[in-house]
Amino acid sequence: MTDDHRGRSTRLDAAVRDRGIDAPADSALADASGPDSGPRVARVPEQHVHDTFSVEGIDTKRREGLLEAVLRDRDGVSAASATARNGTVGVHHDPSVSRDDIRETLTACGLVVDPADRAFEARRASQFASARVAVAVLFGLMVATPYIAVLYPTRIEWLFYDPMTVSYLQSLLDSRMATHFFVNLGALSGIAFLVACAPRIRRALGALAEGRLTTDALFVGGVAGLFAYSTAAAFTGFDGTVHYDLVAYAVAGATLWAHFGAADPAAEDHGAAESAGSAPDAEVAEGELADGDPVAMTDGGR
Repeated sequence: MTDDHRGRSTRLDAAVRDRGIDAPADSALADASGPDSGPRVARVPEQHVHDTFSVEGIDTKRREGLLEAVLRDRDGVSAASATARNGTVGVHHDPSVSRDDIRETLTACGLVVDPADRAFEARRASQFASARVAVAVLFGLMVATPYIAVLYPTRIEWLFYDPMTVSYLQSLLDSRMATHFFVNLGALSGIAFLVACAPRIRRALGALAEGRLTTDALFVGGVAGLFAYSTAAAFTGFDGTVHYDLVAYAVAGATLWAHFGAADPAAEDHGAAESAGSAPDAEVAEGELADGDPVAMTDGGR
């Protein structure tokens, strides 16, 4: 029996052989993760507890199935689920089976288990990182749209619309309506900056408190200065150009780069685990479950 990803035998394969466990068929794995298959469920005794582990080494669907089979083969384990995309393993087990016992089983299968048991912290950090990306992108679009529709045509007249339309847009900006217009833009760009760049702001303030000038401090100072300049230009007699659009673009660009292009040193102490599903003993049809039996979703909600 060989690993289907690297073409060689692994400690997980050896554990399956030693226990005499039948490896799950590839077709069964495909059916279990199909779009119309729905979540798998298993009976879990009421007294059983659930533990989640953050692990490294589950890199194929086949290894998910093998690991689940090994865990379910343990005495006292009623359900187990391994999720490669999250790097997490969930186990329902009797209280007599300790968390250390489960960790030893995972380690014996050749997996690297987070020694600090930070699966939930890692999931939370990943969820917050995704939320920051959503805020940066959505709020950035909400700021960019009025700029494209109203402000850019008045600044680059030869590129947009006819002179009469540009004159009308400029009259709107010269009226009292502009105050409400800029209040909305300032609020959107400011909230995006504070929410999406919160880890970067904390790192910048910490570095400055220690007397260090870092790239985070330069970025935060530059964006804050640009926001202050734009606010002065929008709401005082200072004759300047309002650049809330540049604030939004900088926030969105930095957030997307930190999330997809470079590791963010703030949350990435934990890794990028999201959520561990509850775990299974066997797939059971809904009608076969007793009314009072607790039910575990066994495939991480796939």
